[in-house]
Amino acid sequence: MDHPRSAFGASPSRGRRQRTGAAGSAAAAGLRPLNAAHKVVRGSVLLGAVLAAPALAADGGAGVPAPERQQVLVRMVRQDCGSCHGMRLTGGLGPALTVERMREWPLESLVATVLHGRPGTPMPGWRSLIDEHDALWIAQQLKAGFPAEPGARP
Repeated sequence: MDHPRSAFGASPSRGRRQRTGAAGSAAAAGLRPLNAAHKVVRGSVLLGAVLAAPALAADGGAGVPAPERQQVLVRMVRQDCGSCHGMRLTGGLGPALTVERMREWPLESLVATVLHGRPGTPMPGWRSLIDEHDALWIAQQLKAGFPAEPGARP
């Protein structure tokens, strides 16, 4: 019996589930997913940084994060999001988060993705670490061109 060949020229294994999506692409590229220990360490570092930062400025309820909080959010996006989207946010395992690409997405959709992730993909939601105001600020910065981390080399 003839079996169809994949794009890589290999026959799919009978009885095995085919890998699809970003996780399958990562496996095809020879990349290993993060194990539980990596996730705990990464989450612990991020949680500590987020909890140590002041929440929001007393700005009359406009919801704009205080400058200190903005620095924490910039670091979070550059380091944690950058681990999948590339340290310069130009793409990696995850898609590019460039101004050109973000222009295609409605602001509300970006906010929802940051808060809740993308089901069926490796993109996690960050709701447990940030609120709506933080997510809105991040989405606005992505659409405008995300700022560099203070002290980062260009």
